[in-house]
Amino acid sequence: MAITRRSSGVTPSLSAADYLAEARAAERAGKTGSAVASYGTAIVTAERTGEGNVLAEALRRVSVIHHQQNEPERARELCRRSYETALALGDRALAAEALNTLGAVEFERGQMQQARELLGEALELGGARPDLVSRIEQNLGIIATIQGDHGAALAHYRSSLEACRAAGDEKGCAIAYHNLGMISADRSEWSEAERFYEESHRIAERIGEVHLQGLCRLNHSEVHLARQSFELARESAEAALAIFDQLGSRLDKSDAYRVLGVVYRETGRSALAEARLRAAIDVAVSTGAVLSEAESSRELARLYQAMGRNQEALTLLNRSWGLFRRLDAHLDLVDVQAKVAELEGTFLALVRDWGQSIESADSYTHGHCERVASYADQVARALGLGDTELTTIRLGAYLHDVGKVKVPHEILNKPGRLTPEEFEVIMQHPTWGVELLASIEFPWDLKPIIRWHHEKYDGTGYPDHLGGDAIPLGAQIIGIVDVYDALTTTRSYRPAMTHEQALACMRETPHWWRAEILEAFMRTVGVREPVAA
Repeated sequence: MAITRRSSGVTPSLSAADYLAEARAAERAGKTGSAVASYGTAIVTAERTGEGNVLAEALRRVSVIHHQQNEPERARELCRRSYETALALGDRALAAEALNTLGAVEFERGQMQQARELLGEALELGGARPDLVSRIEQNLGIIATIQGDHGAALAHYRSSLEACRAAGDEKGCAIAYHNLGMISADRSEWSEAERFYEESHRIAERIGEVHLQGLCRLNHSEVHLARQSFELARESAEAALAIFDQLGSRLDKSDAYRVLGVVYRETGRSALAEARLRAAIDVAVSTGAVLSEAESSRELARLYQAMGRNQEALTLLNRSWGLFRRLDAHLDLVDVQAKVAELEGTFLALVRDWGQSIESADSYTHGHCERVASYADQVARALGLGDTELTTIRLGAYLHDVGKVKVPHEILNKPGRLTPEEFEVIMQHPTWGVELLASIEFPWDLKPIIRWHHEKYDGTGYPDHLGGDAIPLGAQIIGIVDVYDALTTTRSYRPAMTHEQALACMRETPHWWRAEILEAFMRTVGVREPVAA
């Protein structure tokens, strides 16, 4: 400890290093205000006494606190000062520490490219310090994982493992093995994932890292699930749940419940599956675990789909969609875009199944929704519509006739022309479809397609007699291909027309459609007789 002499006698005075140690102790104890004050004193003292290494470290550590307090600009400024101070000293390790921290700040701000560049610089500067290299490589692996570059993530996690071994850091090795297991699972390399999880668990047991043991058990259960080894998956998930119960780790319990719910769903135990998945959602909501809630909602939707509870399934899928979008904005540690793409596939599968189940009530319309979806996709692409519009139109095609579930079977399958009264009932199906889905908010604007796909450009359609551009584009596209498919398939009251006959019939009523839609239809579906999907 440095000693200074004052005129009143000998009084001990803390050095910059002492203030730094005091600040770190306060920070570990959760006394953030005291920590910031002590870091400030350490900085002032180090500047006065010329203790550059203490100054660089104090600046870096207090920048982390400002970052945690959502003050990114202040955090960046302090971190930059730490880096410049370390460079002036010629201390490459301290400079690398500052860049590693600055990279983490930029990562949280969503500046992925900048974060990766800073971490790359940090790696060059800190290459002589295995403990520092392991942390930098870990951060680079996290960024690669988020961006869906699993090959790069795997390489970074392997490098992190090598650095941990060189530093003799067993806990770091256990974490690196665990992350290698996760990225191997993302790559569907199940044997590798299993090996890494087992090695991580072995080290975690030896050093007494109980929470990591639970994570290894939980993630290993996901591997068993992927391999359809359901009993092994159940045993691993139950073991993980017991550990998380012991530790009071509610966030991790949510994920364990989710895995158990999927196991029970896949083995036909629907009541148990629903109970576990509901528990997973409840725990996730109570802990604010957005990712867990999103994934559990998606899995419960799949259960409801299998049970024919389509409206509940769609509501849950929409909830999951919104949660994943929130994660995308916050850059959580997941490849969100891949999960959203997977969710779109689940949406599509659900509405396709529902559309096909509706068709089963009408013996003359088998395959109608699939064909309408295929034709509509061709027309929409010819019009140059983007991915979101294409998804909206395809999903709308599968659900456009959902209201027919309320049309009496004897009217749908009447072996002759409908009476005016019976046709009045048929004309209600677009309205009934929207009513049926009233409580469901879709990520795509499907309801206008469902309500207005029978409207005509000249105002002679139904149910609202809309005309001209008041009819949404998607509804007009579904409308024109719906007419074509109706004409070219056998109905209870008439045989199917040929492709040429149907086109001739449609040319007689060009006023039913917007000119560019009719033209796009004729350039795609109308060019040759399409093959049924």
